[in-house]
Amino acid sequence: MAGHTGSTSLTRAPHTVVIGAGVGGLTAAALLLHGGLRVTVLEAHVYPGGSAGTFYHRGFRFDAGATLAGGFAPGGPHARVAALLDLAWPVHPVDPAWVVHLPGTTITQWAERARWQAERAAAFPGTERFWELQEKLAAVAWDASSRPLPWPPGSARDWLALAGAVRPATLAATPYLTRALGSLLPVRETHLRAFLDAQLLISAQTSAARASALYGSAALDLPRRGVHHVDGGIGTLARTLAQWIAEHGGEVLYRQRVERVETRAGRAVAVYTNKGLRVECDLLLANLTPWGLARLLGDDAPRALQRETRARPATWGAFTLYLGLDAAALPAGGADHHQIVVDPGRPLGEGNSVFVSLSRAGDPRRAPPGMRAATLSTHTAATPWWELHAASRAAYEERRAEYTERLLGAAEIALPGLRRALRLALPGTPVTFERFTRRPLGMVGGFPQTSLFRARGPRTGLANAWLVGDSVFPGQSTAGVTLGALRVARDALAAPIT
Repeated sequence: MAGHTGSTSLTRAPHTVVIGAGVGGLTAAALLLHGGLRVTVLEAHVYPGGSAGTFYHRGFRFDAGATLAGGFAPGGPHARVAALLDLAWPVHPVDPAWVVHLPGTTITQWAERARWQAERAAAFPGTERFWELQEKLAAVAWDASSRPLPWPPGSARDWLALAGAVRPATLAATPYLTRALGSLLPVRETHLRAFLDAQLLISAQTSAARASALYGSAALDLPRRGVHHVDGGIGTLARTLAQWIAEHGGEVLYRQRVERVETRAGRAVAVYTNKGLRVECDLLLANLTPWGLARLLGDDAPRALQRETRARPATWGAFTLYLGLDAAALPAGGADHHQIVVDPGRPLGEGNSVFVSLSRAGDPRRAPPGMRAATLSTHTAATPWWELHAASRAAYEERRAEYTERLLGAAEIALPGLRRALRLALPGTPVTFERFTRRPLGMVGGFPQTSLFRARGPRTGLANAWLVGDSVFPGQSTAGVTLGALRVARDALAAPIT
């Protein structure tokens, strides 16, 4: 392989370099390898997955960020990838998907549609017209996503693909293209609005008042589209893809942190790693945020990308808490996943809304015998953590301890006696996330999905380079980044090689 020290090429096919072994990058890499291209994935860490990775600590395997995965049902993005690559995902369906805890009430997110319809009727009487419209819009969005959907379009070819994806039901959703989901709600329905805000914060990175009606409707329907546990932790998805790539002649190289991308005449031509490796490329896929790619390009970053990274506000970060728990001290039975809203009258995030995920009981790959692993997370503004980290390490650690207590207090609403079960607690801030995932500022989750017409596509300003991952529409979740990867792989396979 030209420019790739110590590697032997088996073909003369065009060479694609993928920066980052997250689920989006690995999915696109596998699809390109399946399409006949040579592929090299460069990962800074010692294992794949990124924000959807699983790491080992003191006998436990903790999910770093994402803990549940959707999109495995027939027609879903993971199911489509499995069919294309002839691979099997090690997953098991979860029902209920999770339980939402609001002050004085709980709402169970049943996967079975009939049970969910009964649950929402009991929890939110008199709102059935809203839910019927939400399901109608969700069906349109999921149906459209089952076909090639290059949104936002960036070429004549994209527009033709979009025209081919249009169905009569698609046109029926046209009046809602520019509306926010919150505008569909009964005006006085504050209880329902609090519930929706909590759901959309984790799935669309924004509240009902701002979330796109079509995107938000599809996100609310995710539990009915099949939510799954992943055997051994969410990182097994990435490990499955990395193994497939290695078995089919591609490369996934770890401890290779890309430090620079070389360009020539508006094209990426090579990448350089911290280990002194130079890898030439015909095509480049960056499983990075726009800020991450701009950092690697330096002064060679296209002007549009430079403007974007200066103008875009920072996205959410996460405060996470990884717990090792004595299983015998936890409440018996119940769901493994919970979402807690402490005070609906206060802004969500910052410990006021917390998602709790327990490893499956008895899973020996996640915890020692008699123990369970748990991941707790809350949205947090990333920048204040960095400012505090730079100004006073003592103040930073004090805030970290305060957030630890906030999350434990919230989690005990769903799991009474949690502190008695606690044997290990490992906190993580946006500073931690940047160190382990290399994401600038530790930002996670992608951009708020407020408007389909402001969605970010995969183009970078370089003719042969694309972004992939949660910065690219539809963004958030392993299902979302997989849909983006399917689109990017089609674009890359159709791109001219010069």
